[in-house]
Amino acid sequence: MFTIDNAQIFQNNDFIENQSIEINNGKILSILSSTGQAKNNEFVVPGFIDLQIYGAGGKLFSAEPTLESLTIMEDDLLKKGTTGFLACMATNSAEVFNECIKAAKTYQKNARNFLGLHLEGPYLNPKRLGAHAPEFIKKATLDEIKALLDFGDGVIKIMTIAAELQDDDVIQYLLDNDVVVSLGHSNATFEEATAAYDKGIQTTTHLFNAMSPIHHRAPGIPTAVFNHNKAVASIIADGQHVDFEVVKFAHKLLKERLFLITDAVTECSNGPYQHIKSEDKFVMPDGTLSGSSLTMLQAVKNCVQHCNIGLPDALNMATIYPAKLIGKSNTIGKVEKGSEANLLVLDKDLNLKQVIFQGKNLSI
Repeated sequence: MFTIDNAQIFQNNDFIENQSIEINNGKILSILSSTGQAKNNEFVVPGFIDLQIYGAGGKLFSAEPTLESLTIMEDDLLKKGTTGFLACMATNSAEVFNECIKAAKTYQKNARNFLGLHLEGPYLNPKRLGAHAPEFIKKATLDEIKALLDFGDGVIKIMTIAAELQDDDVIQYLLDNDVVVSLGHSNATFEEATAAYDKGIQTTTHLFNAMSPIHHRAPGIPTAVFNHNKAVASIIADGQHVDFEVVKFAHKLLKERLFLITDAVTECSNGPYQHIKSEDKFVMPDGTLSGSSLTMLQAVKNCVQHCNIGLPDALNMATIYPAKLIGKSNTIGKVEKGSEANLLVLDKDLNLKQVIFQGKNLSI
């Protein structure tokens, strides 16, 4: 058991001064007012949650689908303040998917901040592939989806699909089996996207990227998201995948329905996804924009510094909003009694000073 004294904590969209957080057995036991000297130059906030990241610590999971890769990713992300993440897999061969799922299932038994897998493909639209490998793209069949989820045994948490190309029974089966379905790499019209959200598809993969755009005579997927009362969307706030002015615009319209992802990769020179670092982004050998070099902390900073998004909203976009999407907001993504003690200490300039994970201080 230990206590964080005289903290300024982020809770219920506000910063509350002079609070003491008592931690026991990895959880927040109590939060009480304290009377000591306030530390008003530091904030205690929830750990970040990234629902789409391909690699970290020099390991691209799909290129090296091993327990070692997941261990290295966990270590690297924890040091950067990401206390929960879904390892993402791009469109690939069935053999690579099976290797990744097998490793993830084994690793999940002793995982720390690894929460499962996000499968981005192979059921995408060939017209909106971005950096995805076209040779593996296909339409889903119900039998294939049943076999995939059976083999996954609960480790597959999100699937990105082009809903306009999939049968209704496939989409319904995913939803019935507690997979969060995301519309992405899609050429859906406004009407098709709206119908997909009406069927129960919950979210949208990297808003504006690899999807039908907004046009004044063809509203596209982004307008369908904006106009729907339930659909949410992730966004890559790096200024490369989406201009900061467009992030600002999207946040004004979506508010709590917009959350942050990094879509981050790492350098890789083997397999179908050979990512090359180009200044502050990654590209494929042909120059196609691929993943970002973001951290969740930098995404939060970018929202505050470049997108006119207040710090409370930016923090929510990196914590409680993604936690809600995957059904874990009761335990992570917030600083509350009974929640997991996954906490970050930030200074007034939003620099990371301390990481507390499952109630233990980590060296960063």
